[in-house]
Amino acid sequence: MRATRLVSLLLLLQMRGQLTAPELASHFEVSVRTIHRDVESLAAAGVPVEAVRGPAGGYRTKLTGLTAEEAEALFVAPAPAAELGLGGVLANARLKVLAALPAELQERASRAERYFHLDARGWFRAEDTVPHLPTIASATWQQRRLSARYREGPRVVRRTLDPLGLVLKGGAWYLVAHRSAGMRVYRVSRFVSVRIRDDGFDRLEEFDLAAFWQEWSRTFEASRPRVEVTLRASELAIRHLPPDLQRGDGVYTVGFESLDEALRELLKFGPDAEVLEPPELRERIAATASEVADLYGVREVR
Repeated sequence: MRATRLVSLLLLLQMRGQLTAPELASHFEVSVRTIHRDVESLAAAGVPVEAVRGPAGGYRTKLTGLTAEEAEALFVAPAPAAELGLGGVLANARLKVLAALPAELQERASRAERYFHLDARGWFRAEDTVPHLPTIASATWQQRRLSARYREGPRVVRRTLDPLGLVLKGGAWYLVAHRSAGMRVYRVSRFVSVRIRDDGFDRLEEFDLAAFWQEWSRTFEASRPRVEVTLRASELAIRHLPPDLQRGDGVYTVGFESLDEALRELLKFGPDAEVLEPPELRERIAATASEVADLYGVREVR
């Protein structure tokens, strides 16, 4: 896998001092062009890999070129590598990098790991089940096509995909892939089955995963349906309503994706939030409150 090769390339340069691109290509049994791409990826990530000019040429690195802050950052919050099937690789790589650091940086890096922890999951919601994530990640690293069965609503469809990148958003994994119909985004938990094919694909050189995701996210959020709800709310409710709350003349306006979502969210505030508009939502809340009262045998006392 490419992740393993990148770590091995870095450690090999650290041990051997300087190697040419053909020497590295021969060692890893890949093309010289692949080595150049790997080095560019390491450099873009801030890893100190230097291109050496001259008759011999080649590349070299010096891991002790890390600053104290960089050493700390490396060990503060590892990526969710276990889900990607890279937990062991990441753990070994971090131990080797730690061993290569000077003593003073080892101490700072170890302290950072003890003092900070990243938990990217959201509270109070079901976790995504992603049994196929390691296979998808492997196909992405190797630039190999995927044959997949994917759940779209009530249907399960078959897709042949060129996996271009994985994104972790709010605790959920998404695959950015290309197929005959163009670029698509797939929620990894909805894959029913995946199989890595023998044929590979050429990744577009100009494709930028971060830039694509930013633009796609903006378009997706703008296209989501919204229901505008006008209400009176207590200070308690206001503190827990969505941050896009708009104030005006003693009432507030807040957007929800649907009436069902608005009903679920506003019921929990009880008398601390009174819906004024739309009438349909007001009626549904009143009906639900009446059903709850009947359920618990509550009778109006006059």
